[in-house]
Amino acid sequence: MLQPPKIKIRPAMKMADLIDANPHLLLMLQHFNIDFRVSDMTVWQLCSSHGISENLFVSIANLYNGFETKGHQPFTQKDLLQVIDFLKSSHDFYRNDMYPQINSFIRQLQEKHPMREMKLLEKFFNEYFAEVLEHLDYEDTTAFPYFITLLEEREQERQGTLYSSKEYGDHHTDIELKLQDLKNLLLKYVEMEGDLELRRRLLFALYELEFDLYIHSLIEEKILIPSGVLIEKRVNV
Repeated sequence: MLQPPKIKIRPAMKMADLIDANPHLLLMLQHFNIDFRVSDMTVWQLCSSHGISENLFVSIANLYNGFETKGHQPFTQKDLLQVIDFLKSSHDFYRNDMYPQINSFIRQLQEKHPMREMKLLEKFFNEYFAEVLEHLDYEDTTAFPYFITLLEEREQERQGTLYSSKEYGDHHTDIELKLQDLKNLLLKYVEMEGDLELRRRLLFALYELEFDLYIHSLIEEKILIPSGVLIEKRVNV
């Protein structure tokens, strides 16, 4: 997995400098629906102009920079609803951007190198991404609607349901792990000559997908699920 730079992000830092040090922060901005033209704004100014709390923005940005949150941060209802929007945006990115891109690269390689290994690689990726889509659909149709009703205190809609943040946590899986196997096939076992540019683009896309899926899982595990557990304890008192 790509290792981000160990730069602890603080509100007074210039956003453009941080992006220059870690371009993966562009993905974070995209998931927040923030334009990449950040001028000379600090993190604090950027948050203020987009209605995002420093606490939430810095917590997620530091995940992208390799720092996990220590202990539970006091995220607000607005913060957590924005987290859900962030995660939904990342779902769109995986479905509509990364999957078609990677699938296209694999197909192009298979057309030029119609060996058994390439067919197996395509099969492996399609089966893997079917699992990813199942995971994303579960979050979109079950987990996120539950958290929204919890955050918006729509208790009547939750009455009778046995679902909880703990159940979501138990169901949660690290969907990025199998991508390591796919990368190993390309780096160690699939024998082919030439097409270095296409193979590099495929590997770069796999690394990018793996890294963002990893951050996606961390946001759920370190922010959304613990916050849901605390809210459930409060409302069930």
